[in-house]
Amino acid sequence: MFADCYRNKKVFVTGHTGFKGSWLSLWLSQLAAEVYGYALSPVEGLQSHYAQLALPISSTLADIGDLAKLTQEMERARPEIVFHLAAQPLVLESYRDPVTTWHTNVMGTVNVLEACRKVSSVKAVVVITTDKCYQNQEWSWPYRECDALGGHDPYSASKAAAELVVASYRASFAQQDSSRSLLIATARAGNVIGGGDWAQDRLVPDAVRAVQAGRHVEIRNPKAVRPWQHVLEPLSAYLLIGQHLLAGNEGAAKAWNVGPSERDVASVAEVLDGLGQYWPELQWQGTAALAHETQALRLDSSQIATELKWSPVWPLPRALAETAAWYQRGDSAYLHSLPQLHAYIADAAAANVGWAI
Repeated sequence: MFADCYRNKKVFVTGHTGFKGSWLSLWLSQLAAEVYGYALSPVEGLQSHYAQLALPISSTLADIGDLAKLTQEMERARPEIVFHLAAQPLVLESYRDPVTTWHTNVMGTVNVLEACRKVSSVKAVVVITTDKCYQNQEWSWPYRECDALGGHDPYSASKAAAELVVASYRASFAQQDSSRSLLIATARAGNVIGGGDWAQDRLVPDAVRAVQAGRHVEIRNPKAVRPWQHVLEPLSAYLLIGQHLLAGNEGAAKAWNVGPSERDVASVAEVLDGLGQYWPELQWQGTAALAHETQALRLDSSQIATELKWSPVWPLPRALAETAAWYQRGDSAYLHSLPQLHAYIADAAAANVGWAI
């Protein structure tokens, strides 16, 4: 898997305490990588997938806004590749606190790239942004990597700005330094679901908390259409992109969309109804929107399919089934997350998905 390129490799992961970051750290650990995490502590008062996993990795709890600390820890780790996932990832929170959102998502990305410039061991950087980074026209066809960037809410706009930061660093520094090879890519994933997500104001964890409390979950935008995928889908793409960068593939140092097949683009209401097939106690009702949010968003992932031979493994019904099963299970996260990861890998092998150059 991934040509064994991560075995004994030093890998630096920002945002390792978050939803995606904890799953990525688990997968990298299974790939025998030496993982160094850098992130804020899990949100107080919320459950934490990272804390539940109790992974044997090196963890530094600090702010990516602290360039000196970030550079110090990266220098200590001496990684060959950096996965940058640390972010303020919530649309509604970006309305409540736009300053922190902009500072974290834009200047945090600047700091990560600046630290990578200073630490000579770093050969590759994969910066995770979002499909929300496009200037949304509410049109029916999917966005491509060449479409205009933009964003109405502070979260989306800050992620579009992070893409510009990466493009600037790639052109101004990475491609101009003849003394070393530093390849930088970005990945723009669709809406991610899966076990271990406990964030506020996000569909599945809000539904889980409502079920646990014996009440309806209030949904602010049930007709909104999104490209849904299980969390392991984009992570496989991130790891594949990283593999190409580590192999010196300069053509991989660009932006990549990572989304599901067109049949798995669905409305929020359809996702909730799908979860309800496995979770009959889940009940929901629509409520007034609290702020502007995009109604329609589709993602064209033909570039990564054509050039890197990546494709999704689990269709939406399977993603929903695995997500519901994870939250319904009462034992430790590790005892359920690891078998799900192994099941996903086995299904990818059976489907002959190309996860190696």
